[in-house]
Amino acid sequence: MTPNALINPVLPGFHPDPSILRVGSDFYLATSTFEWWPGVRIHHSRDLRHWRHLGYACTRTSQLDLRGNPDSAGIWAPCLSYHDGVFYMVYTNVRSTIGAHKDTHNYIVTARLPEGPWSEPVHVNSSGFDPSLFHDDDGRSWFLNMQWDHRPGHDPFCGILLQEWDRETQRLKGPVHRIFTGTSLGVVEGPHLYKRDGWYVLLTAEGGTFYEHAVTIARSRRIEGPYELSPHHPLLTAWESDPAGLQRAGHGSLVDAGNGEWYLAHLCGRPVEWRQAPPAAPPSRYENLHCPLGRETALQRVTWTEDGWPRLAHGSNAPASELAAPALPPAPFEAEPERDDFNGPTLSGHWNALRVPFSEDWVSLGARPGHLRLIGRESLMSLFDQSLVARRQQHFRCEAETLVDFEPTSFQQTAGLVAYYNTQNHAYLHVTHDERNGGRVLRLMVNDRGIPSEPALPVPIGERGPVRLRVRFDGALFSFEYALDAGPWRHIGHALQTAMLSDEHATRFEGSVARSFGFTGNFIGLACQDLGGQRLHADFDHFSYRPLPD
Repeated sequence: MTPNALINPVLPGFHPDPSILRVGSDFYLATSTFEWWPGVRIHHSRDLRHWRHLGYACTRTSQLDLRGNPDSAGIWAPCLSYHDGVFYMVYTNVRSTIGAHKDTHNYIVTARLPEGPWSEPVHVNSSGFDPSLFHDDDGRSWFLNMQWDHRPGHDPFCGILLQEWDRETQRLKGPVHRIFTGTSLGVVEGPHLYKRDGWYVLLTAEGGTFYEHAVTIARSRRIEGPYELSPHHPLLTAWESDPAGLQRAGHGSLVDAGNGEWYLAHLCGRPVEWRQAPPAAPPSRYENLHCPLGRETALQRVTWTEDGWPRLAHGSNAPASELAAPALPPAPFEAEPERDDFNGPTLSGHWNALRVPFSEDWVSLGARPGHLRLIGRESLMSLFDQSLVARRQQHFRCEAETLVDFEPTSFQQTAGLVAYYNTQNHAYLHVTHDERNGGRVLRLMVNDRGIPSEPALPVPIGERGPVRLRVRFDGALFSFEYALDAGPWRHIGHALQTAMLSDEHATRFEGSVARSFGFTGNFIGLACQDLGGQRLHADFDHFSYRPLPD
């Protein structure tokens, strides 16, 4: 590893569909959040190497209603832009994913500062997902999105639409132009439009979100087209190459760094199977690979050919895991603390919930100072009212620990530490009550594609007193431990396969029909349930997340 190099991914863990923007000397990057709350995660950098979490665009239910949204629905592919002192965020709230139809509602919110507050949303259209907004140098703005075709026998990814957006009336106007229908890679989506040297440069994603993923470039002298495909197609793909473990590369956006350099922000995935033993040659098959950290954000330097086409600066179209540092002054940020003692008035921005905002009716930092109190609600399989607070897993080797104080009187009351991919795939070490085992016990419950199992017998832990819980990830395996009082750590159950917490495992097809999708990544969190409706609470004294050395 070269000192001061740019190391990919720059945003490890679940940070897909990056939309990058420069305003002055500041870079901002927005990523998809799907069913996780708050919506649209925004990061900030001054040197492209060091990034800090800045805020969220959707922090109120009037901007985003996710209750009932399926797994991996919600916010898809936001686009961040800037014009005349105003930041614009365009996003989709996808409300159905399985079957022929996609219910995709596109909105715009605005703010004077990227950290917000962001405005109430304006509904734009619902014809497809992955919307973006382009502000031309003639003062006009244009709205793009892919169009979804639900009809049997038709390509559902039927092209990229363009229509003028009137900033004054906040409405679309004029004719709709289908400006690009994609290439033989198929699955054209994720459009972003740029203007350079009189050319309108259209960037799209193609190939789907897994290992065939790619970035495509086309251009035109007229914004309405026709658009010609780059002779260097595709701009980026990891398909049938071995780019140091960066796979699934696609869905990008371009940024002029303001110093003569250009960069492509794109998503990628790192198979856990390649962490210690990458293949000696480009793989011919991509079966049995899993990316539990989800789709992450990486950067590639871009140069422009003499005839005006962008290409990756290192000469191939495969993503690089290490780049020379950008020619920008280093601007590091203070590292995130490993331990959260819950002493502040609000939760850190690194915490997320499922589908609903943090509110005092289910989560509190003031009810017992120095603790996070969760009030038990619905199960970990609920699409509505879970009491779950979680953060992204960002390292293949890491451990997370907490101390929970919980006194259940029923088997329907549970609280503890969870490794959570989605409602169908998670592992949960929790305190509960079991009348057959003497009262309060620890149980380890695993849901694998919706099928529950318990890989360990219940462990009696006495009627009172806090319990320490820990989960440890070691690449392809993860395991849980517990400790009572000041006693030693003890394993519970056997090691589990990390692959069960991956996009690939969560996505299932029967023939050509999708039964489930996985577009997110693993989270580690704290949870509390009271399925009897009595709203029993659990208090968590702290939470720590610590990367472990390779």
